[in-house]
Amino acid sequence: MSSQKSTLPIHSKNPGDGHANGPDKHAPRASLSLDPFAAPDVYYGRSHSPRQVAKSRTYSAIDQSRNSLAGGTLKQPGRRTSHDAQGNAPRRYLINVDETLQTLLAREDTDHNIQITIEDSGPKTIQLGTAASGGYRRFDVRGTYMLSNLLQELTLAKKYGRKQVVLDESRLNENPVNRMARLIKDQFWPNLTRRIDGSNIAQVARDPKDWTAHPRPRIYIPVGAPEQHQYYTRVAKEHPDMNLDVIWLHDPPDEQEYVRDLNEGPGLLAIEMERVADTPKGEPDYRGLPFVVPGGRFNELYGWDSYMETLGLLVNDREDLAEGMVRHFCFCIRHYGKILNANRTYYLCRSQPPFLTDMALRVYDRIKHRPDATEFLRNSIIAAIKDYYNTWMRLPRYDKESGLSRYVPGGLGVPPETEATHFLHILMPYADKHKMTFEEFVKAYNYGHVYEPELDQYFLHDRAVRESGHDTSYRLENVGAHLATVDLNSCLYKYEMDIARTIRAFFGDKLSIPKEWHVHGMPEVETSASWDRRAKKRRLQMDKLMWDEKTGMFFDYNTVKKEQTGYESATTFWAMWAGACTPKQATVMVAKALPKFEVHGGLVSGTEESRGAVGLKRPNRQWDYPFGWAPQQILAWTGLLRYGFEEDAQRLAYRWIYMCTKAFVDFNGVVVEKYDVTQQISPHKVEAEYGNQGSDFKGVATEGFGWVNASYVYGLQIVNAHMKRALGAVTSWDTFKKMTEGDPHAIHDNFEPPGGVHVAPHVHEAAQTRHPSLAQVHAGTQGSHPRSSGHGANGEKHAEGADVGLKHSRESDKGHLATHGSGEGQHRVHMGPEHHHAASASEGH
Repeated sequence: MSSQKSTLPIHSKNPGDGHANGPDKHAPRASLSLDPFAAPDVYYGRSHSPRQVAKSRTYSAIDQSRNSLAGGTLKQPGRRTSHDAQGNAPRRYLINVDETLQTLLAREDTDHNIQITIEDSGPKTIQLGTAASGGYRRFDVRGTYMLSNLLQELTLAKKYGRKQVVLDESRLNENPVNRMARLIKDQFWPNLTRRIDGSNIAQVARDPKDWTAHPRPRIYIPVGAPEQHQYYTRVAKEHPDMNLDVIWLHDPPDEQEYVRDLNEGPGLLAIEMERVADTPKGEPDYRGLPFVVPGGRFNELYGWDSYMETLGLLVNDREDLAEGMVRHFCFCIRHYGKILNANRTYYLCRSQPPFLTDMALRVYDRIKHRPDATEFLRNSIIAAIKDYYNTWMRLPRYDKESGLSRYVPGGLGVPPETEATHFLHILMPYADKHKMTFEEFVKAYNYGHVYEPELDQYFLHDRAVRESGHDTSYRLENVGAHLATVDLNSCLYKYEMDIARTIRAFFGDKLSIPKEWHVHGMPEVETSASWDRRAKKRRLQMDKLMWDEKTGMFFDYNTVKKEQTGYESATTFWAMWAGACTPKQATVMVAKALPKFEVHGGLVSGTEESRGAVGLKRPNRQWDYPFGWAPQQILAWTGLLRYGFEEDAQRLAYRWIYMCTKAFVDFNGVVVEKYDVTQQISPHKVEAEYGNQGSDFKGVATEGFGWVNASYVYGLQIVNAHMKRALGAVTSWDTFKKMTEGDPHAIHDNFEPPGGVHVAPHVHEAAQTRHPSLAQVHAGTQGSHPRSSGHGANGEKHAEGADVGLKHSRESDKGHLATHGSGEGQHRVHMGPEHHHAASASEGH
């Protein structure tokens, strides 16, 4: 893309900086006063030096039972004793790690999977000796939860080389909500953090999906980053054993034939780096910016996973990681033209759902005190503008007739990132037709030596499904490239509104586009008015082509058949997240659509009716009923809060957190990629393609899964204190509701939105008002309901809502875009730059 050089700031080089998970300012520090809930590297590492842990804890005392003589007033000297510490001090156990692990697994792990779960049939008890008595006094540790926690702790202790440990009982009987949230912050995020540079390039650049005859690590460098080419060339020369290929990428890098040819030598794509102190020889040196991957087996920067992870990272005060991922996305847009599915060569033609503006604004809100914060925001918005023009508003993704956008990535042939046999059942009939072997046909088809238009259509839609991030679903199968989807157009509406308000609020309503970022044919100076008009037009088209009043849903629009698909998907709530629907539409969605998707564990991805029957010939798809995913929960909660439905947001967050907590308690601390949200006992057991990442571990789960980790800590900012206590006792929503039905204030009392969250002004009034009846909804009125608004036949009145931001002053926009401060001790879950769109929508609609 750009031939401009990247300019990188210089940072000091600290010990361990070159490592993927090296020390940083957020690393926990050793303390002489040991926190029983310290991170594992502190608790089992620095804390267990001989100087810090005594062999036993005893103290001298006077035996008061012998203090007085029988029947007399004279006292004899007290007898000195030595005994275990008693009282309110937490119990601590002295444990021989290997011996106890062996005994524990032999007794309790009856299915031999190195986990202790409710499916094991052991005695569910073990005796441990106290540290204060030198192991002499023994107490029972009982129940699946405590025993599985013991297994996890001993597995970690063994990992850190401990032969004997003093273990706080509070780590075994810890409130499960607190424990899971603590593990996410102290263990899961660090273990999912990666960086790409010379310290690990030999490992991360080697692609497990490299099906070539001579797999080796390869790093591809864009022409606009010569400093990285120089850096990696030096690394390759200094370490010839790496066998590292450093290769220039063509400009432009996403021509279909070129990307296809790269499959003969697939490799990693360079992403953002920061300058550090020069080498001893005076050569420029660099370090990769850290980022968070979806799961433990990944080493690449992924698209919309990173946005969802950012929401959780900001709750856990890791704005450094969130900022790094925004900067990586800006690098990708500048040099590769888009936010990539992931930074591998076979993804050069493929993007994912765009969330950059909301991501950048949330990070800006956390770093706005820094002198470089405005420049960070400027670069992010400029990058988003290029992504908008270059990726989503160009053919074939943009459909001129509808004015909406679609997932239509480029590409030729069979997607190479799949396993070789993934498409065997699809391709073998064609191979037989041409009298070729499977391998011969794949090569001939990829290079156009055979012509099969039906197969071309199949892979066109298959690539679209993968770009959508919803791979796979019957909603998109064999039709994905023809659909203007609710999810994509909601994201683009939010892009348009965020860009408009940011230009108006922060840049004097004029944002100059540097040459290296400019897209041919587009303005060199952007103003808010043009972006407001784009948003207004998109919302009009979404209302006209996607909204169905009868069902209370937005449906994907088939741009070829010129009709709605009618497939009921939880993506309908993305319109609420983006602010693309009117208050009345939001009310109708909550009354009519929400009950169709709400199940035991939160929101299901789609309805069973829309999915249809499944069986051997038509297997289940992972983004369909009965599965639920963290992104759908997060965006729905945020959208509900935005329109004042905080009771519904809290209930849905409660259901999801309860389900995750219950699986965590019953199944050895498991945290997985997706859940069967209809199952009450083992929701993590999913039978669908690709399995379920996060469930296959030995002894202890150390990473969880990125967006589920984020959804858990994000959701805890939405539920209130009463709900948190009930969740800590692993109380289901139905039981909690039953126990609080007699108290109308149990759910609403003391509701405080997460710090930094903008909630519509009518929220607290709405908290005392039940939902309108279905009769009122069908009648098109909400009576005294605080969310009522004009809508319907007056299309122009509806459309004006998109331009409501124009009525606000620059300072008003700025105030809403960047939330100022938060309550002491609260985590900020900034809802983005909506200002009071939902609240003032009545004025515009």
